[in-house]
Amino acid sequence: MIHGLVITPLDAAAVLIVLAALLGYINHRFLGLPQSVGLTMMSAIASLIVVGIDLLVPGSQFAAEIVRFVASIDFRDTLMNGMLSFLLFAGALHVDWSDMKRGGWPILILSTIGVLISTVLIGGGFRLLAGLVGLDVPFVWCLVFGALISPTDPVAVMGVLKRAAVSPTLEATVAGESLFNDGVGVVVFAIILATALGTEPFSAGRAAHLFLVEAGGGVLLGLATGWIGYRAMRSIDDYKLEVLISLAIVMGGYTLAGWVHVSGPVAMAVAGLLIGNEGVATAMSDTTRDYLLKFWSLIDDILNAVLFVLIGLEVVTIPSDMRLIVLGLAAIPLVLLARAISVTGPLAAMRPFLTLGPLALPTLIWGGLRGGISVALALGLPEGPARSIALTATYIVVLFSVIVQGGSIARLLAWLTVRRAASDGS
Repeated sequence: MIHGLVITPLDAAAVLIVLAALLGYINHRFLGLPQSVGLTMMSAIASLIVVGIDLLVPGSQFAAEIVRFVASIDFRDTLMNGMLSFLLFAGALHVDWSDMKRGGWPILILSTIGVLISTVLIGGGFRLLAGLVGLDVPFVWCLVFGALISPTDPVAVMGVLKRAAVSPTLEATVAGESLFNDGVGVVVFAIILATALGTEPFSAGRAAHLFLVEAGGGVLLGLATGWIGYRAMRSIDDYKLEVLISLAIVMGGYTLAGWVHVSGPVAMAVAGLLIGNEGVATAMSDTTRDYLLKFWSLIDDILNAVLFVLIGLEVVTIPSDMRLIVLGLAAIPLVLLARAISVTGPLAAMRPFLTLGPLALPTLIWGGLRGGISVALALGLPEGPARSIALTATYIVVLFSVIVQGGSIARLLAWLTVRRAASDGS
């Protein structure tokens, strides 16, 4: 409620769409940045300007009103139980299965073992950094932060990859890892959070069992819903109905995943891969294929725009405690270092059997963006000192990741390609 005005979900959606359209136009017309970068940056700057106005103009309530509006939107529920299913399905729909199979082992290792390595490294490093700035954060809560910040965000990653010149196999590997490691990361996060809250004692056996049920069950559910949708599409030729079937796969499949307690993100990634490859190739006419792919591309673009506007607006909710901000800034190199180690180690072990090319490491490390999923998990933490610490660090790392890494990855890869070509020529 803002001065007696009740904000309904439709009102909030209208404001976000208008902001996304306005900022998207400004970015396209004047800045030319990747959409995720431009929208996040402009939304964050607008939020900071509002905060600055409050500081300069005594009695101004602009920032308070923005905070109230942002607080009226349940970011975690909006993303995790609303937008994520559509975004993951739409992203997976455009990943080529044959290219992804060539990078199958790196995807499997990086999205599982890589996430675990990163979680432990970030947890340990965050504990040391917190102590240096005078904050006493229990190690288990540092691991919670490590788990929520370790998965790369498929939405941010795939948006940036569209503008980066990399091989199809490497692009599919990066996209595939980001599609699956967020589902794995959510499971790891849930296990560690239960331990931190004392609701479940930690047990390696129980953790492995829960992981297999959640992740394995998500794969099976994704295959089942995708196959049912594929068979239904193959038996008819009606583009309107087939688009509706694809919507049913996403909304029904994600809801069912919640009911049976398996990973919805993994299920949607698998279903999207199946429909986007076998379904597009053999179950659709040219007309249906054109309509369905354009429909999901539009859904992807609209939800992406709204998501990154939301991430930018959430800046106003960051606590003003300087120790938390310093810790968040210090977490940026920590997260990058953990990403480098968790990627370099597995790829070095696989080098005798598989190589993804000279651009693999810089693409996977600098292109491993954090985004809305990390923010949503942080916002879902229970109230307490650890929540504000993890939330501030998460916002700062995500803003750096989307704006700085996302805005520079294409130029970095282009520079490395030119440098390598010059080196080979000499």
